[in-house]
Amino acid sequence: MTTSARASTTACVRQFPDQRMYSMERKFARGPAMRDVALAAGVSAQTVSRVLSEHPNVQDSTRRRVLAAVNQLGYRRNNTARALVTGQSKTIGVLTLATNNYSRSSLALGVELGAREAGYAVNSVTSALSTKALTDAVSRLVHQGVDGIVIAAPLLGAADQIRQLTARIPTVSTDGSSGVFKDLVGVDQELAAAIATTHLIDLGHKTVWHVAGPRDWSDAMARLESWRRTLRDAGKDVPPVLHGDWSPESGYRSGLILARMPEVTAILVASDEMAFGVIRALSELGRRIPEDVSVVGIDDIDLAAYANPPLTTIRQSFEDTGRRAVMHLVAQIANPDAESPPDLVAPTLIVRGSTAGPPRS
Repeated sequence: MTTSARASTTACVRQFPDQRMYSMERKFARGPAMRDVALAAGVSAQTVSRVLSEHPNVQDSTRRRVLAAVNQLGYRRNNTARALVTGQSKTIGVLTLATNNYSRSSLALGVELGAREAGYAVNSVTSALSTKALTDAVSRLVHQGVDGIVIAAPLLGAADQIRQLTARIPTVSTDGSSGVFKDLVGVDQELAAAIATTHLIDLGHKTVWHVAGPRDWSDAMARLESWRRTLRDAGKDVPPVLHGDWSPESGYRSGLILARMPEVTAILVASDEMAFGVIRALSELGRRIPEDVSVVGIDDIDLAAYANPPLTTIRQSFEDTGRRAVMHLVAQIANPDAESPPDLVAPTLIVRGSTAGPPRS
């Protein structure tokens, strides 16, 4: 070896005294691989895969050693590779409407929390309320390879198309009827309207007016039909229906109409947010609540207790619905052929200051 070659080699050794460490540093610059974890733990890559897949046939001491190596190296499993091996992406898709409505955001939070607890990630898509938009959104989730889908949007006009799109993928719905999907999770909306209407009838009101939700929402239509049925069963007249779009503004517009009708003494509003608008309109036109008009909402959102007066409403937990939907979906992923009857929780009447008996003549 020439003098210059020896000098070059000596310089390299001085610069990189531990060639193995230099190699590991370069390798981990791209992130550790499963074989790196296996080498650090002194096991095979197959054993590492079993530990990360929570396979039961792994000794506890081996599992602890592998997990310690995972944490030490900062290993993150490649979801795409896992999906190729297991056929599952450990990801849940959720479809919601593009809205800032309290109930939708609260339900989406419940899905997120439930998925995290079950070890799943969440891919969310939002959609406008049209058949094309809804079917396009579900198609995106299907093509992303999610293991299952939670549909938290009304599907009155798009049910058939979406049922075809999800024929081979576990799907749970939080809206609509049990005839649309195999698995339905939610609150019994018909019972919600029946409880609210009965409460006002029992207070002595001759009838109950209704500010309904949009016509293309299954929950709104279920409440509307139940309100009608409850009045008829009680021998009461069924007044004309007003429709809103869930916003306080639409409730306010309906309230301006109802406030000018002296025969109106009791109103069932299909959501708390619309009820806030109804209450403001009644107050602006001199109708006292509850002395002149009683108002009941549905949802029991956090602001309901702080309305003026505090709002009597029907409580339903959207966050709990989201969590339960994930539980059903995970069970369906594990056993697609299992029977799953509708899971509808009974709502609760919360009586506050916005309801009382009818005004004296």
